[in-house]
Amino acid sequence: DKKALLALKQPNCCKLRLMAAESKKEEFRKYLEKSGVIDALTKVLVALYEEPEKPANALDFIKQYLGAPSSSEVEAMRNDNEDLKKKSEELTNQIDDLQQKLKEAKTAAAEAPPS
Repeated sequence: DKKALLALKQPNCCKLRLMAAESKKEEFRKYLEKSGVIDALTKVLVALYEEPEKPANALDFIKQYLGAPSSSEVEAMRNDNEDLKKKSEELTNQIDDLQQKLKEAKTAAAEAPPS
């Protein structure tokens, strides 16, 4: 009797899991639609389809179409970032040196006899 009851319960349990999974899928699809992802992907795929000469790298085409920077642009930004970090460090050191000189000048002025 117990085994028979368990067997009857399992299909319902599986059905509930399946319904929950379908519900999650539908919820996710609605999220993608609402956020514009489906529309953007449709447009980029149509553009790729209508491209007279198919690009060698479809993924790069999609990235470029969606506005992602190219590899060379990313490399240029990295180089600029490194240059700016170095410049920032140089300027910070220059500020520290000038603050030290100012402090020394103030000390010297305070110790100098009045004229």
